[in-house]
Amino acid sequence: MPSPPPALTPAFSLYLDLVRVSSAAAVVAAHFAYTGAVAPGAWGVASEMGREAVIVFFVLSGFVIAASTSQRRPDGRAYALSRLARLYSVALPVLLLAFAAGAVFRLLDVPVPTAAYALDKPLLYLPFHLLFLGQNWTLTEAPPFMIPYWSLCYEAWYYLLFGLACYLRGKRRVLFVAVALALMGYKMWLLLPVWLAGAWLYHAGGKPWLPPPAARLGWLASLLAFGLYAGLGLEAPLRALGSAAWPFAALPLGSADRFLADYLVCAIVLANFACARDAHFGGLLRLAAPIRLLASHTFTLYLSHMLVIRCWLALYPHRRDSGADLLALLLAIVAATILLGGVTERRLPAWRALFARLPGLRPRRQATMPGRETLGA
Repeated sequence: MPSPPPALTPAFSLYLDLVRVSSAAAVVAAHFAYTGAVAPGAWGVASEMGREAVIVFFVLSGFVIAASTSQRRPDGRAYALSRLARLYSVALPVLLLAFAAGAVFRLLDVPVPTAAYALDKPLLYLPFHLLFLGQNWTLTEAPPFMIPYWSLCYEAWYYLLFGLACYLRGKRRVLFVAVALALMGYKMWLLLPVWLAGAWLYHAGGKPWLPPPAARLGWLASLLAFGLYAGLGLEAPLRALGSAAWPFAALPLGSADRFLADYLVCAIVLANFACARDAHFGGLLRLAAPIRLLASHTFTLYLSHMLVIRCWLALYPHRRDSGADLLALLLAIVAATILLGGVTERRLPAWRALFARLPGLRPRRQATMPGRETLGA
């Protein structure tokens, strides 16, 4: 790797955490509308920004992975342990809960809202989803209750691709990267530039691009650009244009059918991040503790909230015009996120230690002198 750019400033790191929290909240708001927990249009444009929030996550993920690998300089084993712990610390518990909830629904004779067929073959579908295969090529699969899982499939394969490109050398790198790309399929190819854009921004940002006053104006301009994108409803015509221009009728776009709109949102997010980096938002330091606390639960919130919403709507006579019912549902989501957080992303060291016991990820033994050994990193 080339010499890394300067470390992230504390203020910009907090800003990215705040973006992560806001994006997770936008996804939850979108799914309130999607499931009918609120009346159509009740929350205005806020209930229509779920897809855009996922694109923010993709750019943010590429940026953070590039930053962590450059600054901490882990080896391939450490990178694999970190990514496996990050993914499975949340995916595995929530996936098991979703299948358990589906079994309870069937016992109560309550319809399972999505992918109920997976409950008939758990020994097939649990490994399938744990390998994040639901979006490869023409597949469009999500676990029961877990529509947001689609984006996790993209993330997992991008993690793998990035790791292969960073930690392998020579012909092995070319071969394994080619195999990974071939297995991913065209949908992930279409959104790969969005994820890589975040990594590019980190490596291109060694020095400030703008003085703080200009950066703050640029940051405001990026918010205005996003507001125009949402207010003008550009997603729909761009989606239609992308579908019309797609030349392979036998290959449905599925979860990548908004790729043109995704590219535009990506450009706006890149401008926002670049300006925020140079704007020196030092005031965020006063809110460091609550921002970090909220950010440490965002992945759990993202993956589990739909399960809570579906269970609530199926088992409770929810009234979407009732403020009390909406507040109770929100509190249920918060409570579930906190409880799950105690065994998911807030327990990452324990998950890393668990994966470190797997064959191929155990510490290598290095001989130092006859009769003595030490454990390598």
